[in-house]
Amino acid sequence: MKASKVLSGILAVLAIVAIATFLYFRTMTPKLELGLGYAARVACGCRYIEGRPLRSCYRDFEPGMEPIRLSDDPATHTVTASVPLLLHRKARFDPVLGCQPDRFKGEPLKVHPAG
Repeated sequence: MKASKVLSGILAVLAIVAIATFLYFRTMTPKLELGLGYAARVACGCRYIEGRPLRSCYRDFEPGMEPIRLSDDPATHTVTASVPLLLHRKARFDPVLGCQPDRFKGEPLKVHPAG
């Protein structure tokens, strides 16, 4: 009897943690995509406009961007910023337009008019 109550309590806590984790990632995904797009664009400019090694581009990041990893594809002049196992965004160098991030795949933010 006591073991089943303990097991029920553990399952309830696990269910609450799972729901909270799901809701957290659901609200953080647009912010993460925005941050990754920013990181890809900054690193693309560092790599293909300034001509610096990709490793040095991490110095241009803002505090809090440490989990982001960068990779580049010299054949297509593309830099990919990613948080492993979660999301990634790319930015491509164009000689006329500079570094352009790929299209945002998420849901656009809803803006409500004042009044």
